[in-house]
Order: sequence, then C-alpha cells, then structure tokens
Amino acid sequence: MAGEWEIRPFEARDGEAVVALWHACGLVVPWNDPRKDIERKLRVQGEMFLVGSLGGSLVATVMAGYEGHRGWVNYLAVAPEQRRQGLGRLMMEAAQARLHAMGCPKINLQIRKSNRSAVDFYRSLGYVEDESISMGKRLVED
Repeated sequence: MAGEWEIRPFEARDGEAVVALWHACGLVVPWNDPRKDIERKLRVQGEMFLVGSLGGSLVATVMAGYEGHRGWVNYLAVAPEQRRQGLGRLMMEAAQARLHAMGCPKINLQIRKSNRSAVDFYRSLGYVEDESISMGKRLVED
C-alpha cells in the first residue's frame, strides 16, 4: 500500500468521487440512484458512512448502520486498481468496530448471487450464509 491510509466519515466534498468509485466497482444498478442513497444515509447515522483514502485519493467506502437489532453493511467498495492490499478488510474492521461500540450483536449484509468474489471475501472475514430468504419491497422508486 503506497501512500498514507486514512478512514474517516464521508464529507460532502466526497460525493462525486464516491459515485465514480461505485460505478467503477459495478455497484450502481438502475433501480438505485447512488446520489439519493448517499442523501438517505446522511439523514440516518451519517457518521457510519465511511470513506478510505490512500495518498489523499478516495479509494474505498462502506456504509454501516444499526437499527437496534442487527447491523447492516452496504456499499463496501475498493477501487479495482487498489484491490488485494487489505483495504476492504480494513474498511470492514472499521465498520465492525463502530457497530460493536453501539452494542450491535450481529451484522447482516446482502450480496448479489452473481458476485462470487464478494461471497469469498466475506467468508474470509468469518461471515457465513444465514438460513434466511432476503426479501424487499420498494417504497420509493428511484
């Protein structure tokens, strides 16, 4: 890892770099507007939206939250050219530490079935498949 590494809460000046990173990582889908997702997160536990910078360049993100029963992780992203250096692990450790400090007993996350590398990554961090079905219902169309 070349350069100084920093993990900090998202700031407004990070917006366009975050959206570009999410596009580069294939996290943006037609039914989720990334700018609206950022706005929504900043209204609820905005301090749990973390960015990682390397040498002053934003190269990683993770959104975490705790609703009193389970913690959730979304938008973990590491710039493709910065992968395999442990940055994803560092981002998850930071999110997990903040969730644990809030009293969170368990973290849930969702992975698209087609994203085998993400499944392997989370397994390497000790995550296991739960015996549950993920269901959703849109209340707001983006």
